[in-house]
Order: sequence, then structure tokens, then C-alpha cells
Amino acid sequence: MSSLLDSLPGLVDFSQKSLLLSATAIAFNPTFWNIVARREYHTKFLTRTFGGNSQAACYALAITIFSLGLVRDFLYERALRHQPSHPALEGTVPTAAGYALVALGNILVISSTWQLGITGTFLGDYFGILMDSMVTGFPFNITNAPMYYGSTMSFLGTALIFGKPAGIFLTGVVLLVYLVAIQFENPFTSEIYAKRERARAKTGGKKGGKKVEGKKEL
Repeated sequence: MSSLLDSLPGLVDFSQKSLLLSATAIAFNPTFWNIVARREYHTKFLTRTFGGNSQAACYALAITIFSLGLVRDFLYERALRHQPSHPALEGTVPTAAGYALVALGNILVISSTWQLGITGTFLGDYFGILMDSMVTGFPFNITNAPMYYGSTMSFLGTALIFGKPAGIFLTGVVLLVYLVAIQFENPFTSEIYAKRERARAKTGGKKGGKKVEGKKEL
């Protein structure tokens, strides 16, 4: 482990500002949407901004999150172009593995969005737009966070396609940020649905299921 850490400065050029910008964008996006979504849940400030229309407010946040994802991806690609390549990551096999990872990652992300819909994907729970039942079909029968893991796979695949060790390093940052986000998001989202069930139990209403994961990070 120590030898790997000693060799890391030779594999990744930490003097490049583009690397720092990319890492910052990676960490910023989930932090941003978690703060905004929780504030919306507690204060409804976005819904009030859109005249009480929670659907429109959710779509506005969705557009913002998607746009931030595009910026993050641009900064990631630019950072890779400024980084040194490594012979072990060049050649047919690493490149083919990279394209396969990107393809599989996109399948997880796109199929998740298809299953959840726009509001289910982009934090509709925090706007009071709850799903009727828990999503159990593909890809949620594989993992409870297919979007996050699919996005991580795409980052790693891109790193292999470019043949850049820095991409693997930034993929580690992506995975770490997502794992932290999951620890904050899943319990909070579960409590939103549990609260609905408690309210239904009091009124004798029909019970429904719950959706645990449904966040988008492109």
C-alpha cells in the first residue's frame, strides 16, 4: 500500500488545476442537491417560488441537477486530457473494458430513470411527490443505488478509454462521495415514506410502498 501511495504522484499530476476543479465538481453536485432538497422538504421554498406548483419546482431542480452533471462531466474529461497516460491502461483490452463499463453504467442509469420517471429520479419525494409502491424491477433488483453505481462505472470506463490513472483516482472520489450521500439520503427518504404510512394508518387509508433510492448524478 505504501509503495502504491509513493508512486501516485508520478501517475497523477496533482499540480493541474483542472484536476482540482473536477474533484470539486464531483463533490459539489450531491452536496448541492441534498442541501436544496432538504430545505425544500422543510420549507417548501422552491414550491413557493413556483406559485405552489410542486411539479414545476421539481422539474426546475431536475434541469439544474442535470445541467450541473453536464458541467461536471466536461470538467472531468478536460482534467483527463491534462493528465499523463500510463502504458498499462493503453491498448485494446483496457479500451474495450472502458467502453463496456460506460455502456453498462449507462444502462443502469437510463433504466433507473425509466423506472422512476423524472420526479422519482430527481428528488420528487422531497417535494411531496411520492411513488405509490416500491420499485423492485431491474435495475433495482440488482442494487438499491443503480444510478450511483452506474455513474461510477461510467467514470471508470472513461478513465480506461483515455488511459489515465488520474481518472481512476477521480473515480475513487466519485465512489466515496456517492457512498457518503447514500448514508444521508436513504434514511431520510425512508422516513418520508414511513411518515406517509403513519399518516395513512391514523386515517385508515390505503397503505402503499416506498421507494428508497432515486437520485440522479450524471
